Amino acid sequence: MRAHTAGRIKALPVHILAGLLTAFLALPAAALGASGGVKLPPPPPPLPPGSSGGAPVGLIPPLPIPGAVAKLSKDGRTAIPPAVAPEPVKQAIYAANRITTKPYRFGGGHRRFEDRGYDCSGSVSYALHGGGLLASPLPSSNFMRWGERGRGQWITVFTNPGHAFVIIAGLRFDTSGPGERGPRWRTVARSSRGAFVARHPLGF
Repeated sequence: MRAHTAGRIKALPVHILAGLLTAFLALPAAALGASGGVKLPPPPPPLPPGSSGGAPVGLIPPLPIPGAVAKLSKDGRTAIPPAVAPEPVKQAIYAANRITTKPYRFGGGHRRFEDRGYDCSGSVSYALHGGGLLASPLPSSNFMRWGERGRGQWITVFTNPGHAFVIIAGLRFDTSGPGERGPRWRTVARSSRGAFVARHPLGF
């Protein structure tokens, strides 16, 4: 009787192991991955065609670069803001990038910010509005009294009754100069002496 009982006790672990093995093989493979045996929720659905995750379609803002001076992108049309620039300055650059394919159009950008083309002060207004620094478009003569007198640390508008352009983080945004006519980033310096008045937004 004692020997028979001992045989049953020795056989018990084998039955337990067999049961555990059967239960293990019956578990879904998906529940035994890197989740540690816990079933993970399904992944989010893919973005619909044409979506860019919240950025304007066809234009993903470039990542800021080291330093304090903006740089022209490899495409020769858009600018990359410096990493240390305040957010309004970066947003002004991103806004200007959105209209660098637009043609020059006299009076463009004055009745509304979104337009088919832009003139000099309309382009400046669009960039400043994108940075939250201007509520409504201004003609170049009105820019002569806008903001604060003199050059700013990050943004300077050079203006007179007939023309306006802006330098943002060291890069000029202008409708005239070498290359295409219209709102473009220009790497060639332009004289601002004498005929132009320098103004800047408060704090920038």
